[in-house]
Amino acid sequence: MVAVLFFVIGAYLGRVTERLERVEPAPQAQITEEPEAAVPVPGPAPVEPAEIPADEEPQPVVEPGEGEYPPAAGARISLVIDDLGRSVGDVDTLQRLGVPISYAVLPFESRTPEVIEALRGHEAEILCHLPMVARNGANPGPGALSREMAADELIIGTRVALERTPGAVGVNNHMGSDLSSDPAAMRTILEVLAESGLFYVDSRTSADSVGYQMALEVGVPAAERQVFLDSVHETETVMEQFRRLLEVARERGTAIAIGHPSSVTLGVLEQEIPRALAAGYEFVPVSYLLDRTSVQLQ
Repeated sequence: MVAVLFFVIGAYLGRVTERLERVEPAPQAQITEEPEAAVPVPGPAPVEPAEIPADEEPQPVVEPGEGEYPPAAGARISLVIDDLGRSVGDVDTLQRLGVPISYAVLPFESRTPEVIEALRGHEAEILCHLPMVARNGANPGPGALSREMAADELIIGTRVALERTPGAVGVNNHMGSDLSSDPAAMRTILEVLAESGLFYVDSRTSADSVGYQMALEVGVPAAERQVFLDSVHETETVMEQFRRLLEVARERGTAIAIGHPSSVTLGVLEQEIPRALAAGYEFVPVSYLLDRTSVQLQ
């Protein structure tokens, strides 16, 4: 009787252990600010990756290694990888992708000097990933600029961030859905870039961003992202966004994507970049895709 009892208890505990082993850990919270829906701007309209427009049918996801991409000889793509400055290993991993990348480095991270040194050793294109205040309460980290700052504070804050990213040839915003919609504040910041001979890439974390337009107005060469690769850090989502990036580049001739050095994003890029190259896509630094045509704000 005792033996039967032990057998029943053992079987029960075995089933409980099996169920516990099947429980997957909860995904870590993302600290990046998700982009909002884009609005039309002068020139080719940006394509917003975060949501599928209501009037478009969802497209099937191209799985890694499945099929071939349509030929696109001459289509040019720029990959901007944000949020660097926390790990030198990220630089080595990205370099192994074998294509030009623009590296956006946070100015005030603990490993920023080492990351900058490594990038300069590779003669890579460096951007200052300028922290700006967001609407959603997300923390952009130290040195964040806000619309509550006076003009001289914005100027000093921008100059200090640039000093902390020596060798940067351009700037893009880290978060900033609040500040980037303020024309006066953005003009002040962009005039510092104009004095320094730098360009600006609008990350378009807000549909209300005036960064791209204001940059051109003050004479700063500028570009804006069309595709956000990893607002959701899941392989299927990143795959779908990479596929969308290629479609935009094929239709427009050029496309700019922003991503982050997560294992998911890097894994997709490692698998899919060779396929894109084989189809004729060219990967270039973002400085190759700048607009220098002056525009007026509406």
